[in-house]
Amino acid sequence: MDDDLRKKGVKSLLGRIRRADRFRLSWPTRITLMRILLIAPFVGCMLNTHDPQFGQASQRLLRHIAVGLFFLMAISDAIDGYLARRNKQITKLGTFLDPLADKLLITSASLLLVSEQGHVEGWQLPTMVVVLIIGKDILITLGFLVVYLITSQIHIVPVRAGKLATAFQLSMVIAVLVAPELAAVIPGYAWFVRVLWWSAAAAAVLAALIYIRNGTRYIEQYERTQTAGSGQ
Repeated sequence: MDDDLRKKGVKSLLGRIRRADRFRLSWPTRITLMRILLIAPFVGCMLNTHDPQFGQASQRLLRHIAVGLFFLMAISDAIDGYLARRNKQITKLGTFLDPLADKLLITSASLLLVSEQGHVEGWQLPTMVVVLIIGKDILITLGFLVVYLITSQIHIVPVRAGKLATAFQLSMVIAVLVAPELAAVIPGYAWFVRVLWWSAAAAAVLAALIYIRNGTRYIEQYERTQTAGSGQ
């Protein structure tokens, strides 16, 4: 009798452990959430780089901390994707959170680097570059909403142009953040940064056009399928 109770107790415990594992976040998702949480201290550091209550040394230290945080977030973007593919842990939650984290990070960094309070002295981003980068994310977000309202389906399919745009934008932000140090030792660094600015903007426009085309095709295919189904 006691043995039966013990066996039932062990089975019940194992069942609870299995159920808990189902709701445990995978490591790729945890890394993505960490990237989202690190955006706040990054923004805080950048906003204080021109605060007069801090001396020049403190302002420089805050910018260096911001560089470290941004670099960590940029690296984590590659790590979570690699782990998800290697461990076959690609989930709907991760598919949604990963591009969201990228958009939040790039949007906040672009707005900071074009603002008077958060820009890097002598390396303020052109307004048009920021408009094109953020405009692309707004268009894509609206496109996802349109697709969902028409098809009642969440259709998120990354394209190479989107990944290329993200890589350009992350590189652009890092290049601007470290510009005061590198420009002093690398001839022509200013031209390199300006080329990177406009390359990131051009990649954003290209990615937006491709996403719009793919979304339109998906809606058309859905409507044709619905029409064919109702005609039978």
